[in-house]
Amino acid sequence: MTTTQPVPDVFSPGKIGPLTLRNRTIKAATYEGLSHRGKVTHDLVDFHVRHAAGGVGMTTVAYCAVSPDGRTDRHQILWTPEALPGLRKLTEAVHEQGAAVSAQLGHAGPVANPKANGAPALAPSRHFHKTTLSFAREASRDDLRRVVQDHARAARMAIEAGFDAVEVHLGHNYLASSFLSPKLNHRTDSHGGSLENRARLAREIMLAVREAVGDRIAIVTKLNMDDGVPGGFWLDEAIAVAQWLESDGSVDALEMTAGSSLSNPMYLFKGDAPLDAFAEVMPQPIKLGVKLLGRTMLREYPYQDGYLLDDARQIRAAVKLPMILLGGITNKVIMDRGMAEGFEFVAMARALLREPDLINRMEADPGVRSLCNHNNRCMPTNFTGARCVLVDRSSPRSQTWGTDAGYVS
Repeated sequence: MTTTQPVPDVFSPGKIGPLTLRNRTIKAATYEGLSHRGKVTHDLVDFHVRHAAGGVGMTTVAYCAVSPDGRTDRHQILWTPEALPGLRKLTEAVHEQGAAVSAQLGHAGPVANPKANGAPALAPSRHFHKTTLSFAREASRDDLRRVVQDHARAARMAIEAGFDAVEVHLGHNYLASSFLSPKLNHRTDSHGGSLENRARLAREIMLAVREAVGDRIAIVTKLNMDDGVPGGFWLDEAIAVAQWLESDGSVDALEMTAGSSLSNPMYLFKGDAPLDAFAEVMPQPIKLGVKLLGRTMLREYPYQDGYLLDDARQIRAAVKLPMILLGGITNKVIMDRGMAEGFEFVAMARALLREPDLINRMEADPGVRSLCNHNNRCMPTNFTGARCVLVDRSSPRSQTWGTDAGYVS
């Protein structure tokens, strides 16, 4: 779809709900691996300050778990009163650079790590997770009510911490996304069966977040278009869910994504699948399993700029909500193409890990292209601090922003 409206310049201001960004570029959520015991560290602040100083309109802090049992890593940011001082320091530091900051909220569901969390992972139906070598248990109605309210509570705390927006994670077969998947959701109650039932949890979460924050901050939703798994959630159903979210009035902007962290994570990223790098950071016996069987899960897909555009334009044609184009945004040409096809914003991840100042350089010279070569060796670094392996990094600092004298170890 080519819009008949004037095509905005990607470097012009843009609105998401009540929020106006200085430009239309967003640092996409990529788990940084830089929090510690659920709190903010200096390194996490520095990470987002680099991207804010580098020119993005908004940077996204990921991943901020709404519940203790919804973490994929025991050190992930958890919405607790103890985490708030550090989160305030982070938002203040980003605002000093002139950028907005969003918090990605979610519950990992069957992707969560039950051994590290000390609590069973939740899923729509009982599910065996190959990475954690454990079963996720079927979520009860009480579990679902709790998780919905945990999202609302986290959104209220995001306002208290100074965030300008929240991005609610409905993708990658995390909890809400796993309910959307007919492959994972075998329930026969009000949250299983028809698409309307399978989408119920996602809609309940979004409505609870909207009720919690009103129009005080912007609400973005990251929604799967395709799980990349036979029998999973696919584009035709994603169109319907996007339309329901729009009619509910619970969302200010949509960011479409793809892939399954359970079964096909490389479906989102495209490019190389660095098995050796993944195996290196895994404990035994998972390390051996990755080496022997990794190709069955870490498949390689050819990379091209704007690789999610073909599917995302199907959603663009079906809704009037502002949309954020994700996937292979590396140069001004693909940015302009997205703008011309009706997308109001673009989100970048790997390209900014490689060059945090890329936006400033592109604005100064539209011919600048990202140096990212899509080797994907940045992906395993989220266990040790997300970065491009082609760029040196300084030694990490382990202190966290605390509640008393400033910092605690």
